[in-house]
Amino acid sequence: MSLHRPHLPGVQRLARALALTAAATSAIGVTVTAAHAEPTSRKDVKAQVDQLYDEAERASEKYNAARELQRTLQSETTALQDQVAAGQDELNRLRQDLSAVAAAQYRAGGIDPTVRLMLDSDPDGYLAGVRSLDQATDRQNETLRQVLDRQRRLDQRRDEAAAKLTELDRVRQTLADSKDDVRQRLATAQRLLNSLPSAERARMAADDAREAERRATRGTDRLDLGDQPPSSDRAAAALAAAISRIGSPYVYGSTGPRTFDCSGLMYWSWRQAGVTLPRTSQEQASAGRRIPLSEARPGDLVIFYRDMHHVGMYAGGGVVVHAPYPGARVRYESVNAMPVAGVVRV
Repeated sequence: MSLHRPHLPGVQRLARALALTAAATSAIGVTVTAAHAEPTSRKDVKAQVDQLYDEAERASEKYNAARELQRTLQSETTALQDQVAAGQDELNRLRQDLSAVAAAQYRAGGIDPTVRLMLDSDPDGYLAGVRSLDQATDRQNETLRQVLDRQRRLDQRRDEAAAKLTELDRVRQTLADSKDDVRQRLATAQRLLNSLPSAERARMAADDAREAERRATRGTDRLDLGDQPPSSDRAAAALAAAISRIGSPYVYGSTGPRTFDCSGLMYWSWRQAGVTLPRTSQEQASAGRRIPLSEARPGDLVIFYRDMHHVGMYAGGGVVVHAPYPGARVRYESVNAMPVAGVVRV
């Protein structure tokens, strides 16, 4: 039976993740062109491209957080607008009932003070000026209370919907800015790569893959993931799914099944195990129980860097499987290749 975890963070946590990635991204530099001087060698190109890819990944996680927040706000705004429409319909019905009562009383020789109160444009003010409602019937009093209650609720829902729409506009702008940021940095990285001959670019990519393999295998001829069992059957299924995607390209904002960014690979892999994780690496850092790296077992999430902008899945033997960065493919990597911020057991 599939287990679907609820999205642990709500709008507030998504907003915190967005703020965290925004702070990290703003610390990168004023502009891409100002932060990166023209390279003079293949080594310089690699160093600058690596930095740009790291910056692009931070911006990508900011983009992911903004996109998730946009979806949440859009859903909540639609629900509030539906509530406003339903509330207005109900209020109109109640007012029609009051109008019918008023018409009947008018034909009978006058309008009861209670009915006047219910039809008044300022019922609260009218109520304050009425000394006694002893003549009111129970039904009239109940209808009055319903009208006042529905009007207050309707006003509240309208205010909430307006606030959500304002926040939604802000998030949409953040989304557009983050997308532009990612594209700008990736374009700069590609321009730097294009400054090298094609043979040099191929050699640099091969060297990077070979170095990652060397780190994962500790310089031996084969990968040793050890014999430690996963923490659960779901963790085993998620790990198997992640391993099955080895060789898939990194594409920012992607959750598979053929391309992934770092958190997208974790999201997709755990979905295959019947568990829905939050979308971004910062939120995934709170998707389960924190444990020490020394207690990590296959299937656990490993969060990297202080701002938690990268995530991989522990595969055993001091190795993670992850989507590294733009231009690389899903692969094994030593858990020590990047600074570990925490380990999460889902």
